[in-house]
Amino acid sequence: MSELVLVDSADAVATVTLNRPEKRNALSLELRRDLGDEFERLGAAADVAVVVLTGAGTAFCAGMDRTQFGGDDANRREIWETSNRLFDALSAVAAPVIAAVNGPALGGGCALAAVCDVRLASPTATFGHPEIKLGIPPSYAALLRMLPDQIAREMAFTGRVVEANEALALGIVREIADDVVGRAQELAKEMAQHGAAVLRQTKKLMIEAGGGVAEAAWRAEMALFGRVLFGE
Repeated sequence: MSELVLVDSADAVATVTLNRPEKRNALSLELRRDLGDEFERLGAAADVAVVVLTGAGTAFCAGMDRTQFGGDDANRREIWETSNRLFDALSAVAAPVIAAVNGPALGGGCALAAVCDVRLASPTATFGHPEIKLGIPPSYAALLRMLPDQIAREMAFTGRVVEANEALALGIVREIADDVVGRAQELAKEMAQHGAAVLRQTKKLMIEAGGGVAEAAWRAEMALFGRVLFGE
């Protein structure tokens, strides 16, 4: 088992914890690879009814580990491939996924939360895509999964980060809880009592009914990310 991704399973609920607290769970190559592996495994695990995703320490996920950017073409290719695979694997998890956002969820961390089906927040949680402040296009597609179009655009253009109370008012999160992981596990168990099969069927229907706007925006962003990495 990876030291960077901890998994605890009980009562058909799998709790996945990003375990890089000294770096605020920033998504290194290794963490993206291991997390992608785990989501692929969970996606195929018929005995898992619900997944809870959270972060160790005081952050949910501070985003991509930019210290690993650059390097030769092989490194850039690995950055793009591990990022693409991670979000594909999370999107493909057949079971409902609850994000227990226990602190900042920024950049790639906000995108992780956005792909989840339900988001709960601790009082210290924050959400946003501040990449534009660094001259990097932010993920409008991730914001669009959580927000009305006009607000998603405003946050993308400004890089504004919202705190938990505003996130609740905007509908980014379902509720705020002091023990956000415990509350997420409680909600997961409530869902799990209906059985994995019907939960998976319900999620499949939701995906089919959701349309392709956010998915098309996501594919366009990943293509742009690749061009930025390779200087095209």
